[in-house]
Amino acid sequence: MSALPWVWWYGFRRHTAYPIGSLAEALTNTAFGFMRAYVLIALWHERPALGGYDATDAVTFCFLTQALIGPLQIFGGMELTERIRSGDVAIDLHRPVGLQGWWLADDLGRAAGSLALRGGPPLLAGALAFPFRWPGPAGTAAFAAAVLLGALVGFGLRYVVALGTFWLHDDRGLNAVTLVMSLFLSGMILPLVVLPGRLGALARALPWAAQIQVPADVFLGRRTGADLPAALAFQAAWAAALLAAGWLLTRAVRRRLVIHGG
Repeated sequence: MSALPWVWWYGFRRHTAYPIGSLAEALTNTAFGFMRAYVLIALWHERPALGGYDATDAVTFCFLTQALIGPLQIFGGMELTERIRSGDVAIDLHRPVGLQGWWLADDLGRAAGSLALRGGPPLLAGALAFPFRWPGPAGTAAFAAAVLLGALVGFGLRYVVALGTFWLHDDRGLNAVTLVMSLFLSGMILPLVVLPGRLGALARALPWAAQIQVPADVFLGRRTGADLPAALAFQAAWAAALLAAGWLLTRAVRRRLVIHGG
């Protein structure tokens, strides 16, 4: 039997072991959601139908992104980075499971645990306090697929950044750059639909858009018909490209460790 389901289960249990701490994080996300929501309401009051959204879409988008902060790890970071810096990654490379597969299974378990404990409160609070747009059953199923693909893209980005520590010996610079790009190019700060012209087109073509903007558009029902398979294919293509890049970097890492006597 493959070890990866057990790694997923271990990751899920590890990240649901402290439900009170997760609830505190969910309440923090909810509080910031209210602050962001009132800013967006003011913006849409001045610019109705901005980017094709109405005020209800904007508020729903706001609380949805707050619910996805934890599951999609928008602020970046991986435990693997510290293991590379300490040298403990040598143990990981000797396991009978590929390095990338092991950490992917662990990260998906983390994402599922975070979604279970931190995803509900922001959405519930937003729906109780403001007009809210909920998807139907088909939209909910499509949204679940989009979130899974978004999690794969997020892992692919963070894994590639983490492996950069093998060459730079410090991840702080890379994490700072990727944090800024993740916040502004995923739709976390503002929906990407408000970005004008070529800037908006470029932002919507980059992998960060697959993390937040695409799942949010699916949730809001803005991806229907032929647009829905195209949106999921966009996410799947970026996930495949990033996972392939991670696989190639993992091979390079193994050669580098051998060169240095590891």
